[in-house]
Parts: sequence; C-alpha cells; structure tokens
Amino acid sequence: MSRFPRQPFPAFTAVFLLVACLAALASALYAQYGLGMRPCVLCVTERVPFALAALFAAMALGTARLVSTRRTLMGLAALALAVNAVIAAYHVGVEQFWWTSAVCSAGAPAAAPETFDLAAAMSRPVEDAPCDQPAWAFHGVTMAGLNVAFSGLLAFLVVLSLRRRR
Repeated sequence: MSRFPRQPFPAFTAVFLLVACLAALASALYAQYGLGMRPCVLCVTERVPFALAALFAAMALGTARLVSTRRTLMGLAALALAVNAVIAAYHVGVEQFWWTSAVCSAGAPAAAPETFDLAAAMSRPVEDAPCDQPAWAFHGVTMAGLNVAFSGLLAFLVVLSLRRRR
C-alpha cells in the first residue's frame, strides 16, 4: 500500500500544462525579441489561448479541495488549446496559400520613403508582418505547423487525464 493517498485529481496535470504553456509563450517571445522575428496578426492571436490555458491551469492549482472546479478549469484549458490548434491550422493554410487570410493583409512590402525623417518614422506604427510569409521554417514545417501539433497534443493529454480521473 502506498504511503500517500491517491488524490481524485492530481496536481501534476495542471503543473505540466502550466509549464508547457509558459514555455510556449516564452519561446514565442524569445523568437520575437531575441531573434528579431516579426510576428503576424495570427501569430500574436495564437498566443492568447496559451495564456488562457496557463491561467486556467494556475487557477486549477489554487482550488485545493474543489475537484469539480478543478476539472472544469482543466476542461476550459483543453478547450482553449483545441481552439488554438484550429487557429494554427488556419494559419498553416494561409502560409501554404490554400486560402487567403481574413485577418491579415497580403505580403506586399511597403514602399521605402523618399527622404528619411526620423520623427515621421517614429510616429508611424510598426507594420505587421505578412501572414503568408513564415518567419521560420524547417523542412517546410513552420512555427504555426508546430503549434498545431503542440496545442493538439496538449489538449489531447488534458482530456485524457480528465477521463482517467473519473
């Protein structure tokens, strides 16, 4: 017999999900600020479900004795990750030119200014990167493609964990 009683919902799943979501957000921010890759609108949108899932996982850790609340919060985290997988799959379709994006402008570069005016350049907002030109790819797999697999796998593991703990 084990020295520790079995909990109806172990905190391992919530801790694992929290760490995985924070690692995904940290890697996206490192790619943006450390490596200088400009994210498009869809790239930034794909970060929101990771933040929501991390928030739900942290809240699930905070509910010590409310098992039904923990299960609900982890279910919401799995739903956020599944939605993220769908958004990332849409992004892959835009990158592969299967369809055009409804939220991003086409990838035509802006014309260079004729004269360099520092004040005018600083007053203009930074233009978003085009969604159909990936900032990074490895053998044809882009960050959005990796996000489809990563988000889908995390959502599947959370749902599997919730089903096993009935």
